[in-house]
Amino acid sequence: MTTSRRILLAGMAGLAVAPAAVAAVPAPARDDTTVAEERFARMIAAAHAPDVNCARQAERYADTHWPDYVMAARAVLGARV
Repeated sequence: MTTSRRILLAGMAGLAVAPAAVAAVPAPARDDTTVAEERFARMIAAAHAPDVNCARQAERYADTHWPDYVMAARAVLGARV
């Protein structure tokens, strides 16, 4: 599977659970975030970047905004178990 397809699917998964995750906890916590949650949150953030076609801009957006997507990443990873 290509990288762009993985990013797109992760973004769609994050959108599916984001409303429920945002309602559960208002502010993301950086202190207790696992490596898997951070990586998945960065992938979801990259998929939601304003200009997904430019990898460099999507990466910068993900570096800045990944804490906003931690709850969605936790919900997706928790649903897999």
